[in-house]
Amino acid sequence: MRNLRNLRMTYFSKAMAKLTTLLLILILAAPSALAQQPNKQELAYQVKAEFLHAWNGYKKYAWGHDDLKPLSKTYRDWYAQPLLMTPVDALDTMIIMGMKDEAAKTRTYISDNLSFDKDISVQNFEITIRLLGGLLSNYQLTGDKRLLQLAADLGNRLLPVFDSPTGMPYRFVNLKTGKTSGPVSNPAETGTLLIEFGTLSKLTGRPVFYDKAKRALAETYRRRSAIGLVGEGINVETGKWTNADSHISGAIDSYYEYLLKCWLLFGDQDCKRMWLDSIGAINKYLADEEPRDNLGFPGKLPVNELWYGHADMNTGARGATSYGALDAFFPAILAMSGDLKRASRLQESSFKMWNLQGIEPEEIEYRAMKITSPGYPLRPEIVESTYYLYHYTKDPKYLRMGQMLWRDFVKHCRTDEGYAALKNVITKEKSDSMQSFVFAETFKYFYLLFSPPNTLDFNKVIFNTEAHPIIRRHNK
Repeated sequence: MRNLRNLRMTYFSKAMAKLTTLLLILILAAPSALAQQPNKQELAYQVKAEFLHAWNGYKKYAWGHDDLKPLSKTYRDWYAQPLLMTPVDALDTMIIMGMKDEAAKTRTYISDNLSFDKDISVQNFEITIRLLGGLLSNYQLTGDKRLLQLAADLGNRLLPVFDSPTGMPYRFVNLKTGKTSGPVSNPAETGTLLIEFGTLSKLTGRPVFYDKAKRALAETYRRRSAIGLVGEGINVETGKWTNADSHISGAIDSYYEYLLKCWLLFGDQDCKRMWLDSIGAINKYLADEEPRDNLGFPGKLPVNELWYGHADMNTGARGATSYGALDAFFPAILAMSGDLKRASRLQESSFKMWNLQGIEPEEIEYRAMKITSPGYPLRPEIVESTYYLYHYTKDPKYLRMGQMLWRDFVKHCRTDEGYAALKNVITKEKSDSMQSFVFAETFKYFYLLFSPPNTLDFNKVIFNTEAHPIIRRHNK
């Protein structure tokens, strides 16, 4: 009897030891599950302070130019003459953060110094989402008609890009002469224009802006394959595809984003139809269920992770199993479309990618969980999706997720005079680059995630792909 009692005690002790060990493993493996609720007010304050830190570095070393180079403490201009990328991109974030004096000074500087009467050939897509979108958003937020006049002038100078045989835009246009170039483009550049040109049309009363941008979007969609996918490259003169690789990453990503958002912003029923057709094909051919062991615990069923990979646009055959920082925008779009289940699952995959090295790489091979492109250019997309999911679900896990993203971002990217991209997320070696989108998007989405809901009424705006909020009041 004593031996039996001893045996039971030994068994009980071992069981308790195993249970204690298991609890410790769970605590260490998932600290966010037991973490104290993040202090939103403190985090919002930190984001605002770090925005100012980076902005002051720009003003000190790169004022009047496009971007700060934070390591060499010099500047970079996109073209032979600067276009004030950072001030225009940063202004609406300042306004949202309540920086009234700084925003007023910056707005005056832009109005007094920004001119598009320049003999330079610019990339239509980037100029549209950053400058045209930024000017329109800031006009709506301030009522300063000088910004609308600048936007109208820019829109007029960009219009020649649409003068192709298909109506899809050339990639480049000279702001002074109107000469176009770059016939080989991609869906992101042909289809990510309607929010900006459509809004300019509504604000100026000139239908030409809406009509040309919408035709470009529709002509891109019209050339989808028989199974409903678009490729990565298209010739805007012939309408022929030059690359049949289909995915949701760079060169295609914001084309899908604008199908949904232009329906919601303008009430455009054609955009609604194109979005609903497209998302069905995306989920059928690009979504990829990847089984994983459940934390290595025996007896547990595998977990099916959700990723979106590549496929041939004509056959649907699986191509590369790659996913990256740019793809991480898609949970936000899924959430916005009402598909919260897929959105939350894909967000978990994005967060897993981030946690591979404590900050996300540009791209991974998700079946092997191997980094294939190790840079981090300060991208905002995973923060954007975290903000959207928190808005739609109010689940505090997204605040904890955002807090971890923020701490990693500051830890690895902060410099004495700003924030620097990373050449390699494994070594954490920095790159001498701080593009303007860090002000327009990355800081903005962090701040909106942590700030009070009344900071900006989510339901009254649509963010363009550069995170410039456009007011939803111009429905057709």
